[in-house]
Amino acid sequence: MLKRNIKHLIGGLSILVPLVALAYYLAFLLRFDGYLRAEETKILTATLVWALLIKSTAILQTQLHLEFNRFVTFRDMLAITRAVTLGSIGITLCDAMLLTNITIPRSVILLDWGISLLLLAAARTLPRLIRDNPWRGFSKETGTKALIVGANDAGEALLRTIRHNHDLNYQPVGFVDDHAHAQGRRIAGIPVLGSNADIAELAEKHGIGEVLLTAGALPGKQVREIVDMASEHDFHVKVLPSFEQLLQDRVDVRPRSVAIADLLHRPSVELDNESIQHWIAGRTILVTGSAGSIGSEICRQLLAQSPTKIVVVDRSETGQFFLERELRRLAPDLHIEVALADLNDRERLHALFAEHRPDIIFHAAAYKHVPLLEAHVGEAIKNIVVSTRNLVDLAEEFQAEGFVMISTDKAVNPTSVMGSCKRLAEQYVQAKALTSNCRLVTVRFGNVLDSAGSVVPIFREQIARGGPVTITSPDMIRYFMLIPEAAQLVIQAGAMGHGGEIFVLDMGEPVRIINLAEDMIRLSGLRVGDDIEIEVTGLRPGEKLYEELYSEQEEHRTTPHRKIMVAASEPRNLLEVISDIGHLTNLANESNETIRAALEEIIPVQESGKQIRAAA
Repeated sequence: MLKRNIKHLIGGLSILVPLVALAYYLAFLLRFDGYLRAEETKILTATLVWALLIKSTAILQTQLHLEFNRFVTFRDMLAITRAVTLGSIGITLCDAMLLTNITIPRSVILLDWGISLLLLAAARTLPRLIRDNPWRGFSKETGTKALIVGANDAGEALLRTIRHNHDLNYQPVGFVDDHAHAQGRRIAGIPVLGSNADIAELAEKHGIGEVLLTAGALPGKQVREIVDMASEHDFHVKVLPSFEQLLQDRVDVRPRSVAIADLLHRPSVELDNESIQHWIAGRTILVTGSAGSIGSEICRQLLAQSPTKIVVVDRSETGQFFLERELRRLAPDLHIEVALADLNDRERLHALFAEHRPDIIFHAAAYKHVPLLEAHVGEAIKNIVVSTRNLVDLAEEFQAEGFVMISTDKAVNPTSVMGSCKRLAEQYVQAKALTSNCRLVTVRFGNVLDSAGSVVPIFREQIARGGPVTITSPDMIRYFMLIPEAAQLVIQAGAMGHGGEIFVLDMGEPVRIINLAEDMIRLSGLRVGDDIEIEVTGLRPGEKLYEELYSEQEEHRTTPHRKIMVAASEPRNLLEVISDIGHLTNLANESNETIRAALEEIIPVQESGKQIRAAA
């Protein structure tokens, strides 16, 4: 370390000291019209050593010698100005207080300040000029002609990335932007040629090969419109990662094709970080279902909120192994406890709560595959209903501050065993909240894009096999949101809750599943019908054509957060809910028909669900 510091010191001063010496000499030459008589020469030689010592001290004090590299910013220019100014002030004081026999002309000090500033700034920017190849504009550019979407910070950053990364063989032709104030401007020499609606015309006019987007910079609707243009004209759409993604995920800087997540992307979630930090910081957090898509993302989001300890609970050994590796890499100093446990093993859970005494519990564990649970009703009761009861009771017993259960839109007017079990779990949390000191809340949302076992990875696997892509009905629609967005809103809702609320997340516009399948086929570079067929297989047991976020008995109420609402309803009597769950628990190992009949008496299913099961 000491050897490296000495090397930086010697290397930096060997460049900078000669420059400031030259500046001091030139200041004398300029002051005396290029000719130094004996008297001026005497002043120069008598004060040069003092001037260099003072200037070197200023350079060291501002650490300018450590910043001499090919990266230069406005902050570097301020550092140079500060160092030169301190040097000039030091020379002035030295001249007034120490050099009693010699007087340095004030005009020399002023000229020295300006020349030093110019020489140091030039030397500081030279490596950057060499890297950026300033003669580029005088030579014929090569590479794929490209349009950059967004004449903003993201677009400018994308342009810099293209120019500085030799692996990106692009020739930026112009920007497009929908904002009127951007039209006619130039960014780093590249003009804004029009709006997003002009992309097809501009592509034809300028021979554009690719249109470049920054990941997350545009809403999914606008990305879809650009992709549709590309399919009708002879150009491609590519996505480059944002700097936030590069920092957080360490993704590759090379452009990628548009993904289905880009088409469904919505504006980033605005969180009340102050309230979340106040709720999470310094507390022990327990997350169930931590190896799952939502549970693991909740864990990642919590890392930034300064908890004292995170306890991750799941029965998937492999999932927990990889989650632990990831979390410890992301937060090496955080206390992370990894626990293997079955949520139906009450003694094991009691031991975990007694050991860690969690302050806040995020309950993300549950079975989720509707057709499979139709054939295993008892296991659905255990995994969804009984596990929730166990956790809520232990949260009360060990005086936890908060409990957040993750539910699903399938709990609204349920047509499936899975939906009915989730609804009963919601009722238990809501009923217990009336008398509990723990803030018990539920968060309800629809499908999360690309979660394990969901429709997107299934479609991706079917396309890779050459098809067909199977859908159950051309009329089926679903709500989708991205996994990070869902996890962020779950944490935000938990921080907002007072107890007893069923929070409903804004899922945006519903998506027709057949359109999702067609988009994925096209984004894979294939043609629907010609390369990959879409096959309709019919509704499966328990499936709905469309999902709902509120039942007729629930009142839709807003909250301070525009993406979080409340489904307000009258809680059921707690004793009745306890009795119902106890009854189902006693029947959990009986036949499917016996348990289903008992469940339907407690949570009536919709008629469409009965018809689907009868047809199956």
